[in-house]
Amino acid sequence: MVFIHRFGALRGTHLHFHCAVVDGVFEGDAGGGVTFHPAGGLDASASAEVQAAVRRQLLRAALRRGLLSADDAHVMAKWEHGGGFSVDAKVHIEAHERDGLERLLRYCARPAFALERLREIDARHLVYESSKPGPGGSVGLILTPMQLQGRLAALIPPPRKHRHRTFGVLAPHSPLRAAVTALAQPVAIAAAPRPVEPIPPDAAPAEPMRRQAARYVWALLPARIYEVPPLTCPQCGGAMKIIAFITETVVRREILAHLREP
Repeated sequence: MVFIHRFGALRGTHLHFHCAVVDGVFEGDAGGGVTFHPAGGLDASASAEVQAAVRRQLLRAALRRGLLSADDAHVMAKWEHGGGFSVDAKVHIEAHERDGLERLLRYCARPAFALERLREIDARHLVYESSKPGPGGSVGLILTPMQLQGRLAALIPPPRKHRHRTFGVLAPHSPLRAAVTALAQPVAIAAAPRPVEPIPPDAAPAEPMRRQAARYVWALLPARIYEVPPLTCPQCGGAMKIIAFITETVVRREILAHLREP
């Protein structure tokens, strides 16, 4: 899985990629399952080979599209210190570390701007602080409101382009995707609450377990994103349960008006 980032520590334009890579190969079997074969020899030399291959292929692509001349591409290929390309593969998550994997993916998928890092000095000056040093070692940037808008406007991704992309067995049309994602079903099922009114077996065809595991209930998603359990009563702290989904506009308005909600 690849996350395309266009911003640096102080929200300057800096195109780079965060990649969550499976360190091995999945092999399908006749029964519809998969077998994982872990990779070996993943050291600094392997990362250097990836870095060199990416630089070579990108220079060829830029040359083919007319973005670079042949002389410039040849000179850039000879640059020292990776020629402006670098690969950092120090983070490793074990298969059983589901919390660590979630933290890594949430870090990779973070937005370009964090409101809690912005503070106002006066009406004309703002400060954006970073947890990582920027150019020259600075950890803060003083901007006017217009300068801030200009930096944010430069970070808007191209229209109709995905910012997250998946490859290999995790690609949408991979024949092994369903079997690979089903490997996480014990964790997903344990985290999901039981339905209030189970559907009788004769009322609908049985759904595959991997589909049940992959479909999180909506209550888990707000709890993970906003860190607020939506089914916990804010007054007594007790557990709430869903009793109905009301879709009629007239009924919704009457209920909201009685609760004095907009």
